[in-house]
Amino acid sequence: MLRRGPQAGRRVAVIGAGPGGLAAAMLARAAGAEVTVLERAAKVGGRTASIEQDGYVFDTGPTFFLYPEIPREIFAACGFDFDAMVPMKRLDPMYRLRFDDGRTFDATPDVDRLKAEVARIDPEDAKNVEAYLADNLAKFEAFKPVLQKPFLNLGAFADADMLRALPHLRPWATVDADLRRWFRHPDTRLAFSFQSKYLGMSPFKCPSLFTILAHIEYGHGVFHPLGGCNAIPRAMADCLSRMGVEVRLSEPVEELLFDGRRATGARTSRGTYDADAVVVNADFAHAMKSLVPDRLRRRWTDARIDSKSYSCSTFMLYLGVEGTFPDLAHHTIFLSRDYERNIREIEAGQAPFEPSIYVQNASVTDPSLAPPGHSALYVLVPVGNLAAGTDWQAIVAPYREAVLDRLKILTGHDLRPLIRTERMLAPPDWRDMGIHNGATFNLAHNLGQMLHLRPRNRFEDLDGVYLTGGGTHPGSGLPTIFESARIATKLLARDLGLDASRVPESALTEAAE
Repeated sequence: MLRRGPQAGRRVAVIGAGPGGLAAAMLARAAGAEVTVLERAAKVGGRTASIEQDGYVFDTGPTFFLYPEIPREIFAACGFDFDAMVPMKRLDPMYRLRFDDGRTFDATPDVDRLKAEVARIDPEDAKNVEAYLADNLAKFEAFKPVLQKPFLNLGAFADADMLRALPHLRPWATVDADLRRWFRHPDTRLAFSFQSKYLGMSPFKCPSLFTILAHIEYGHGVFHPLGGCNAIPRAMADCLSRMGVEVRLSEPVEELLFDGRRATGARTSRGTYDADAVVVNADFAHAMKSLVPDRLRRRWTDARIDSKSYSCSTFMLYLGVEGTFPDLAHHTIFLSRDYERNIREIEAGQAPFEPSIYVQNASVTDPSLAPPGHSALYVLVPVGNLAAGTDWQAIVAPYREAVLDRLKILTGHDLRPLIRTERMLAPPDWRDMGIHNGATFNLAHNLGQMLHLRPRNRFEDLDGVYLTGGGTHPGSGLPTIFESARIATKLLARDLGLDASRVPESALTEAAE
């Protein structure tokens, strides 16, 4: 059964209704394509979905929303007002770090207050805060055009933008090593390297480029979309409905269809969808291994995919709790006593029993997420992915108890008698949701898996296939995922002869192609 869009013309099938897929669908439709979105789950969002249970609302995955400028441009290109459709609150403090000895650090965009927070760790480090922020502003401005363009071949390194950015790259340094230029105290460096968690990586391994994540926070803010981060994909689905695009939920793609190496559509249990181009927003490794025969892939074979490095996974508790916690910040990161050991355990594929824990108490900002007098608590523990073979069936119950015990120490509350509803996700659950090895943040962001060494937005192994999401360039995190959609759709629009001017520019140059 062949299904077509609302008008004759170029047809695009989008696999996955995560933020990247929805953004690509919006832009492809604005450029003139007939678009169909196919999503395996019963709701939009992918890892940015939500859990609604017994009157409580939890974001499934991302809870930090940064750099709304990109979705603003995407919505505007399609004739919509992002800020009107997704009301937000800017957070101050953006988040709170709590060290194991009880000391706290409030990350605030107010520079004078920020310096005072650093001074409580080390007065000498406080003197370097403004210079550090200025350096990262310069690095961000230099690298912004680099992260906004495709890396389809080595020629992308020869353009003027890349040459201007190179002096800031410092490829030999990690985030932590780069911060040593400014801060001598390890706790100060930890306070300014927390952002590497957006990539599922350690600051001791993450390339120094990603200190710019701190600038995105301090320079542009951390926001809470009212209703949670899933409000963003819900608004995008609303836009698509108004644009005449069908988002077909609970319809997993069973295979991509090919004529030789050219994609011609997708097949689900409900029918076949012809397409002139396919945008893959599903988890890259899982999608390639399950939807595309290995023989069709030259570079990204099953063996190569399996040889790559992947991010950590996460153990999640979503707790609907009686009572409110006004002293618990919207975002709190409880750091383990031995942070480096904690990181080593995660990298070894283990589940640390004295872990760092992130708790979101969004109810202090957004009471709509829980019944009156109650709180929706989101608890995330970074753990090793499934590659090491940890037996989660054996440890999941005691691990839950260990996490709740640690939360009791850290918050002063035994949450057990207060829990009114609960959901738990462990690495095998992420795997069962279509995430390779349960690696929640996708391919790791090391130097061997960045820029042109990452799967490319115009996928190099297959004709007519475009990639968006955390597994392609520029990488994980909502801002970069939105950017990947913009890059991929600009390429797609040009290749199909659509109106590429409707896709906001992403520093796409002829040299980069």
